[in-house]
Amino acid sequence: EETQRAKVYYAKFPPDIYRRKVLLMYPILSTGNTVIEAVKVLVEHGVQPSVIILLSLFSTPHGAKSIIQEFPEITILTTEVHPVAPTHFGQKYFGTD
Repeated sequence: EETQRAKVYYAKFPPDIYRRKVLLMYPILSTGNTVIEAVKVLVEHGVQPSVIILLSLFSTPHGAKSIIQEFPEITILTTEVHPVAPTHFGQKYFGTD
């Protein structure tokens, strides 16, 4: 929380993950830090960034730019790019309002 750096707690993949296409799903892309860490873990397991497709409902320009700067070969699919991440979506969807 203090550094806004993502931390991996658990990662388990099929043994042939490096031969597959990977659909990485992350609902609200704000800073991009969590996705960058997830992609780093995938790369450590032999996955090429060019076969990773990031699927996100909402994205900020900053978050998308951060990911592309770190991994220019990754594909990002999102429904909306807006400077402000809609945090209310998560609250309503997960019932935490």
